[in-house]
Formats: sequence, C-alpha cells, structure tokens
Amino acid sequence: MIRRVWRPAVAAAVGVCAFVGMAAPAPAAPQPPQARAAASGYLNLHQCMYYSSSATNHFSTVVPSSDGRFAAGTNVSGTADSQVSCGAGDGNYQVVPILSGVKALNLASGRYVNIHQCVYYSSSATNHFTTVVPSSDGRFAAGTNVSNTADSQVSCGAGDGNYQLVPILSGVKALDLTSGRYVNLHQCMYYSSSASNHFSTVVPSSDGRFAAGTNVSNTADSQVTCGAGDGNYQLVPILSGVKALAVT
Repeated sequence: MIRRVWRPAVAAAVGVCAFVGMAAPAPAAPQPPQARAAASGYLNLHQCMYYSSSATNHFSTVVPSSDGRFAAGTNVSGTADSQVSCGAGDGNYQVVPILSGVKALNLASGRYVNIHQCVYYSSSATNHFTTVVPSSDGRFAAGTNVSNTADSQVSCGAGDGNYQLVPILSGVKALDLTSGRYVNLHQCMYYSSSASNHFSTVVPSSDGRFAAGTNVSNTADSQVTCGAGDGNYQLVPILSGVKALAVT
C-alpha cells in the first residue's frame, strides 16, 4: 500500500516540474551593445567641392557655411541619397560636380560612424582640398564607413598624380552612436592669404594643428568649434559651420 501511494506522488511531482520548466524558459541573454543597432536610417553625407578659376583654389563643404553661400545637403533620412545636393556657389566659387559626391551610411549596420578625412595637395597649383567621401569620378577616395569597429587609421586614395595625399592633414574619427542622440558635424575652414588657399577639416588633422569639434552627444550643437590654425592658415568663421543630425 505504501508503494502504490508513493509512486503516483513522485510521478505527479515530476510532471509538475516538467510543466513548470516548459512554461517558464530562462530569458535570453541580452545582446551586447555592439550587436544591437545603435541607430537607424541613413546618414547621407554630401560633399560639395567649390572652385575659383581666378584664384586657382578649391574647397569643400559637408554642411552649409555659416553665411549660407556654400550649401551641402547632408541629412539623416530613411532613404539612401544617391545624388549629391549642393548650392551653386557665390559666382566666384562654383560647384565642381566631378569632385563632389554623396555617401549613404546605413546607421543600422554598426556602432561607429568612422569619418575619414583625406586632404590632397597640388604643389604646382599651391592648392589643397578635402574629401570625406569619394569624389564622383572616383579619383579622390575617402574610407568613411559605419562599422562595429572603431577605425584608428585613416584610409584615403593616392590622388591623381597632380594632387597627392597629405597624411599629416588627413585624419579619422570614430563616432560612437551609443553615446548620444546627435551626430554634430563641425566643418572648419582655414585660409592662407599668402597662398590664396582654403581647405576644410571635419575631424582634426593627424598632426593636431587643424581641429574640428565633430562629436556624438545628447546635445544638438549650434556653435561650430574649431582650432585657430597654425598662423599661416587661419580659421574663416563665415565659411565654417555646424549641423546637428538626430540619429535616434
């Protein structure tokens, strides 16, 4: 009699345990931050190259200049832009379509926006210019990307023979999308009156002389942050600018 009572009790207990185990599975482990999308949509980075034939001088913008004369259509959208959007210039400086370009950066594809800034120079023309996305004709590359890896080495093309890469003025900055709501793009324009030559930075140059305050933050920046230059090349505030892009 004892054995007949004991066996059903054990069987019932085992059945209850099995039922409870099936009804309440252990919760899945949370994904590590780098495995989750930090943002969504596209950061459409528009690079607009302007040129003055009278000054034999190029410069590029990725956000509008503070005075509004030199536009660039950089935006965040659910749509990947495929056509670059630039202003017409100011009459003296006009847009150069083959040196302009756009890159749609899929924000869901990684934790970091790696901004690669490539500065090229022609000694025969005494002329610099900067790319952060490849030029439309492909001659002047820049390795800007979105990845789960924070890039620490700038990736640029070699140039076209006449214009060659200047490593100390080039640079890379990894922007961690998990650290804030806004990508604040700071564009700093520098000019040498002795050389009649402009160039812009969006991230600091590798040698640190030409700063730019591009960052990720929960605050939308409204004032551009730049360095003073190196004495020969000095900051031009009206051609500099900042744009806060909401990414989350």
